[in-house]
Amino acid sequence: MAYLLLKTRLALELPRINAALEEAEHTLPAPVQPVAHHIFNSGGKRIRPLLLVLVARLLGCQGDNVYRLAVTLEMLHAATLLHDDVIDDAATRRGRPAAHTLFDQTQTILAGDALLACGNALVADFQNTALSRSFSQATSETCAGEILEIAAQRDPELSLEQYLAIISGKTAKLISCACEMGALLAEASAQQVAAAAAFGEHIGIAFQLVDDAIDFAEEGVTGKPSFGDLREGKMTYPLRCYRQNLDSDARAHFDEQFRSAAFSPEACRAIAESVRRLGYDRSTRDFADSYLQQAEDNLMDLPDGKERTLLREMAAFVRERTK
Repeated sequence: MAYLLLKTRLALELPRINAALEEAEHTLPAPVQPVAHHIFNSGGKRIRPLLLVLVARLLGCQGDNVYRLAVTLEMLHAATLLHDDVIDDAATRRGRPAAHTLFDQTQTILAGDALLACGNALVADFQNTALSRSFSQATSETCAGEILEIAAQRDPELSLEQYLAIISGKTAKLISCACEMGALLAEASAQQVAAAAAFGEHIGIAFQLVDDAIDFAEEGVTGKPSFGDLREGKMTYPLRCYRQNLDSDARAHFDEQFRSAAFSPEACRAIAESVRRLGYDRSTRDFADSYLQQAEDNLMDLPDGKERTLLREMAAFVRERTK
């Protein structure tokens, strides 16, 4: 069975991660807890906490305090999701009502702020300035990535460099931070900390690239609406491939429609079908694979062990996931 070792380890770690997350939830102010409970139980994969645990264990950290640290990343991630759904006016999150549709926008935004503050406080409890610095940098760079994405909305001429800066900030930095904090908690060498952070950065970029490819898959495969990025005016890698291969007249028409959000549902569906038929979703996965190869190279600077095998399986999971 694919990823058997990873699935087995996740089944072992997930109850401990969720228990620590529930404990952290109870440290939040009472008015914040219902919003936090809703987002924490919206079906997240817990990839970031799991990565922190795996890296810490690989580098020799044996204590249970690793779970208290790991869930701070889930709190930060949850805060960004709460804010994102308000900004995007999203109706759902992973098939459930988005928090702001249940608790109103102001309460949701403030709950996200409280999650960030509480996550910072939990990291500070470790009395390790390197951990606090890593968490703070991840927070600021994730926000910066989101700001870049908003500024780039409906820009059909977005460069590859700009696109990579966006996904590095909004997705990869938090995954890199998870791996870096795991290494820092284990008091690893500077070289090992850097290797862990680089592994997370490359995994994170690949994760978002694959996510952008999945956005053009058929809804029956993913279980969620297709071509959401196109409808929201996000110039992702597969869409860039599609646009670049249009002739000049077709590209000008595409750009006009993209800038003005004028695509009909039928036009969106036709573009998504073209992305699949012309293989631009596969091209995106191939591009992601170049980052996953770098991630696997980074693992060679970390000790051999069962967790390193699991981290390699994580890279394979990112490469092949379909939803």
